[in-house]
Amino acid sequence: MAVPKRKQSSARQNKRRSNVWKLSAPALVKCPKCGELTAPHRVCSNCGYYNGREVIKKEA
Repeated sequence: MAVPKRKQSSARQNKRRSNVWKLSAPALVKCPKCGELTAPHRVCSNCGYYNGREVIKKEA
């Protein structure tokens, strides 16, 4: 059975694992009503519209 000749250093071990935990950027779409960037399938926090209708009343 193959056995490593030397212990792998923690720096080398951590370098190998560094790409596993990268976070991806959140997906953003433009609101068709106001043009603000929002998460898809969520009510727009700027204007309160979702799917073409007003869900949350916002003051102008």
